Amino acid sequence: MGNLSSLMFPLLLVLLAVPLFLSARKQKRAMAEQQQLQSSLQPGDKVMTTSGLYGTVADASHDTTIDIEISEGVVTRWLRAAIREKVADTDEAVVEDSADETGEQPVGAAQVAEPLDHNAKK
Repeated sequence: MGNLSSLMFPLLLVLLAVPLFLSARKQKRAMAEQQQLQSSLQPGDKVMTTSGLYGTVADASHDTTIDIEISEGVVTRWLRAAIREKVADTDEAVVEDSADETGEQPVGAAQVAEPLDHNAKK
């Protein structure tokens, strides 16, 4: 009986240590891949930030920051660490904001409200 209890501690240690070691290794590998991605970015790459913003790399010459064009002529500066992934160059379907021949908006088209006049008296 004493022999069984003396084997219990090393067995328990192995059962707890092995999964911790493997998860730490997996996390370290993921961090290395993320850093490699962030350091390999070039102008023209399509990227997504950790906050879900899509854009195109405009300038990648800085060590810690990167400039992303989020709309034509709109360039914002981000920390490189905020880049989550490169995205494939796809032609996404864009819903036209114009009425068809019948004068009706297409299904799913965005409706734009009139601007509010905050200076109007009620």
